[in-house]
Amino acid sequence: MTTHYKGLIDRYRSRLPVKNDTRVITLHEGNTPLIPLENIPSILRKDVKILVKFEGLNPTGSFKDRGMTMAVTQAVSEGSKAIICASTGNTSAAAAAYASRAGIRCFVLIPDGKIAQGKLAQAMIKGSVVIQILGNFDDGMRLVKEVGDSAPVTIVNSINPYRIHGQKTIAFEIIDALGRAPDYHCLPVGNAGNITAHWLGYCEYAGIAAYADSFQTEQGPYNKDKVTTKTPIMCGYQASGSAPFLRGHPIDNPETVATAIRIGNPQSWDQAWTASRDSKGWFDEFTDAEILATQKLLAEKEGIFCEPASAISVAGAMKDIRSGKIPEGSTVVCTLTGHGLKDPDTAIKQSSSPVIRVEANLAQVQKAILDNLK
Repeated sequence: MTTHYKGLIDRYRSRLPVKNDTRVITLHEGNTPLIPLENIPSILRKDVKILVKFEGLNPTGSFKDRGMTMAVTQAVSEGSKAIICASTGNTSAAAAAYASRAGIRCFVLIPDGKIAQGKLAQAMIKGSVVIQILGNFDDGMRLVKEVGDSAPVTIVNSINPYRIHGQKTIAFEIIDALGRAPDYHCLPVGNAGNITAHWLGYCEYAGIAAYADSFQTEQGPYNKDKVTTKTPIMCGYQASGSAPFLRGHPIDNPETVATAIRIGNPQSWDQAWTASRDSKGWFDEFTDAEILATQKLLAEKEGIFCEPASAISVAGAMKDIRSGKIPEGSTVVCTLTGHGLKDPDTAIKQSSSPVIRVEANLAQVQKAILDNLK
């Protein structure tokens, strides 16, 4: 007998702050593939196992769906008729989708001219009210919190604790797939809700109550049975033009081609530092050129098309494996947070594959093929 997958809340209900009779708002998110890299490890010439958790295969193309199913489910259960978020793109796409699924209104604040078209299109086609502000994400986040204090809307950014609980299921799925936690987990860091959520998930599965208890909600206790005795070392990576964790303070005007992590004042600052410290992990940074080169490498060598911000997790893993900071014999998981189709223009600009224009006849097509086999 087969059981139809119904989403992460259905799968992990006992480990989530949700009641049995709650109406679940879901697009059957989660259950994304954990893909072993086959060709990049040989380039490194190191005995390591690298796997990527490809969150770009969620319904709206990013990991944000995990948190949004929980945030919108809770909002609806509380009687909310509208949600609001600030976004660099992926959050707005997820919020728009789950709001339309729930039959409620969605308002998104995005930086004017600072959002990839694929992400903007998702928010617009799903009927959200898109407000472009003459400022960056951090300005939008400040305004959203001010609006949330006075208007009848529910904030669904990662300051909403239900978002973190939804996103922690990435760690659950990884352990369920591997049979244990990886030795190292590498991921992009922007607003820092994701590294916070990953660490929460790993701590819950390892029965580390001190950290897990700090994320309790009004919904009450949930199952904290120990599944593993191990947690990974958490490695967070930022773009050099948007690296507050490396600078030790917020960045006023963050800039990077990796729009998903173009955030100068992370809302989960303290929690991310806790995750790094308690796991004995670290933060590092990469230039836009390094990020794009890794995005291209993943596509050309592994057939995996992720958005630029996602690629920084693999860039970080490769650098730390080469240096020996991540030792041989390690199992490394990298979170790829979003799909490459979110930002096709950036991908096309750096593509080395030629687009050849010929007449529609066999001879010219054959010549084009033979010329490119040399």
